[in-house]
Amino acid sequence: MKLFSWNVNGLRAVIQKGEFEKFVKNYQPDALCLQETKAKQGQAEVDLPGYEEIWNDAEKPGYSGTAIFTKVKPLNVSKTFARTELAKELSDEFGDAIKEGRLLTAEFEDFYLVNTYSPHTKRELERLPLKRKWDAALLEHMQELQKTKPVIACGDFNIAHQDIDLANPKQNQENAGFTPEERADFDALVQAGFMDTFRTLHPDETGAYTWWTWRANARARNIGWRIDYFLASSVLAKRITSATIHPEQLGSDHCPISLEIR
Repeated sequence: MKLFSWNVNGLRAVIQKGEFEKFVKNYQPDALCLQETKAKQGQAEVDLPGYEEIWNDAEKPGYSGTAIFTKVKPLNVSKTFARTELAKELSDEFGDAIKEGRLLTAEFEDFYLVNTYSPHTKRELERLPLKRKWDAALLEHMQELQKTKPVIACGDFNIAHQDIDLANPKQNQENAGFTPEERADFDALVQAGFMDTFRTLHPDETGAYTWWTWRANARARNIGWRIDYFLASSVLAKRITSATIHPEQLGSDHCPISLEIR
C-alpha cells in the first residue's frame, strides 16, 4: 500500500498549476493525506475517480484544512480526538483553534491513519502554548487508538526534530519549529513507540528536507527543513518497505513524502 502526505499550501492553487494532476498520475497513491487545503469540499475541482474523499475544513475561509483521498474505503472516519474532552480542552483554552480543520483519522482493517496539520508556533512564539497542548493531545490520541490497532500518523508536524533535519540548526535554536520545547514534544512521540519512519530507514541522510521558504531561492539551494513525517507504531516496522521524500514534485513550498507498507 502506497501512502502519501503533502502540505499543498492551497489545493486550488496546486490544481491550477497542473501539479496536482501530474502528482497523482506519476505516483498513483493508494491513500493521500493533504494538509493546508485552504478550501472547503467542492471548492477545489478534484477529479479523482475511484477515490473516497474525506475533508475536514476550517471554519475560516481559505485557511488551514485537511483531507484524505483513499482508494480503500475506511471503516470509520473521525475529525476530532479519540477522547472528545481533548477537543473541548483545546477549544476552552485557545478559542477557535480546534475549528481549524487540523485533524483527520481514518480507520482501516488493520491500522489507523492519522492526518495532522499541527499548529505553527509563529515567529514570536505566541502560539507555543497551543502548539505544546496540541502535541500532547495528538500523542494521547495516537496512544488511545493504538490500544485497538496500530497507528500510522502523517502530515505537517511543524517541527524539525534533530539538527540533521534542517540546514541551519545553530541559527534556529530558539526559532519556531525548532525550540527545545517542540523538539522535546516530538521526542515524546518517538519514546512512546511511534517511529520516525524516514529517519529509521535513513538514519544518516543529510539534506533531506520537506519544506523551503519562498525567500532567497532556498529550494534551489536546498536550504530547508524536514517538518513533514510518517510516524508508525513500532509493531509495523517489518511491514514498512520504504519511506521517501519527493523534492522533485513542485507546486507547494512543501514536497510530498511517502510510505510503502505491506
